[in-house]
Amino acid sequence: MISTGDFSRFLETFAARIHAAKEELTQLDSAIGDADHGINMDRGMTAISELLPGLQDGDAGTLFKQTGMKLISTVGGASGPLYGTFFLRLGTSFGTATEIGPTELAAGFRAGLEGVIARGKAGLDDKTMVDAMVPAVEALEAGIGDLPAALDAAAVAAAAGRDRVTPLVARKGRASYLGERSADHQDPGATSTTILFESLRDALRAG
Repeated sequence: MISTGDFSRFLETFAARIHAAKEELTQLDSAIGDADHGINMDRGMTAISELLPGLQDGDAGTLFKQTGMKLISTVGGASGPLYGTFFLRLGTSFGTATEIGPTELAAGFRAGLEGVIARGKAGLDDKTMVDAMVPAVEALEAGIGDLPAALDAAAVAAAAGRDRVTPLVARKGRASYLGERSADHQDPGATSTTILFESLRDALRAG
């Protein structure tokens, strides 16, 4: 079972890794976007790190709903509403539970993914965070009988999804304005989504 404290460690890990990757994410976004993805995500996750001590002893739903609302209120651009929606849906799925099993974890991430798709109107091969998130969630769902293996498979699948669409022309977001020039540029949203799933794997493994 995964506790709220475990999820708090996941968010702390994600925040630290977003901070470490801030320049890389900003450089990726400068090629095909607003050059602000790293800066915006770092600002949002830093704000969440400050909330975590007061939330880690409560229920998982509240932890993720507060995370989602903080991201929506502090992160500019598209990434705030998209990540915010992801965490809000995740929190709603978990409800008032203080411990989450593998089946509930997969269902929560599926709900989060569906929220991102509904909010961003993006699908596979549009070259967005969805291209990393869809295979990661599918890997998580497929492997729930062995949670450590499923978490590892999800992280690997996210990275593979990120890399798979790098050669493509973007069809959604600001990158789509560049047309053919967006080809062969790694998508910053798919990159931060990969960091998300790697953080989940490593934080829960450490628990």
